[in-house]
Amino acid sequence: MTPGPGGGKREGQRGGAPAFHPAFEDLPPEIAVFPLPGALLLPRGRLPLNVFEPRYLAMTLDSLADTGRMFGMIQPQPGAPAGETGPGLFRAGCLGRLSSFSETEDGRLLVTLTGVCRFRVAEELPMRRGYRRVRADYAPFRGDLDLSERPSALDRAALIGALRPFFSARGIEANWDAMEQTSDALLVLTLSMVCPFDPREKQALLEVDTPEERASMLVALLQMGAQAGPQADAGAGGGRPS
Repeated sequence: MTPGPGGGKREGQRGGAPAFHPAFEDLPPEIAVFPLPGALLLPRGRLPLNVFEPRYLAMTLDSLADTGRMFGMIQPQPGAPAGETGPGLFRAGCLGRLSSFSETEDGRLLVTLTGVCRFRVAEELPMRRGYRRVRADYAPFRGDLDLSERPSALDRAALIGALRPFFSARGIEANWDAMEQTSDALLVLTLSMVCPFDPREKQALLEVDTPEERASMLVALLQMGAQAGPQADAGAGGGRPS
């Protein structure tokens, strides 16, 4: 297992920002959402998706046809009452931009969604072509659009020290040399997205206020997960869309 989401310097940068990175005023007020348990998208992260259900194929094609090429990732909230449009959702998600896609012979779309900005659900809107839509409030997370580098406060030794027994308990192989070459910010982002945490834990990693808090929470979750063992993964990740 090697760090996947995120990435290094992007092509086509303008003034230090990626060419397709939107300004705050360009974020769409109404967005389609893809409810997927255990799937975490974070700003600057890259999430690969295998899209095959007709309603989400329609959502993806509609998003590709739009100027911004964006939709939101959000998790269904365990235990929340269902509504007319489907399972209850957590109140925060992450807007993503379709940065790549390819077609398959059997009618699927393989896409990569690049995280742009987190949002809170202001209200749910009527469905369109079978997929869910919300009015998004980005104001609490405006800082996500700031791509300037920040000094790292990560205790890398503590992170790796928690990660090794967590991976060992789950039989996950890792490229430790590659991790050593990965920046602190990208390492925390990547591990937050790909580690098999419970949906509630994934949501907590999404909603923290600062990268420093996310790093601290990640270390704590890895430590607790290593002690709990493989059974802690039940219900985490790999869910079906709702």
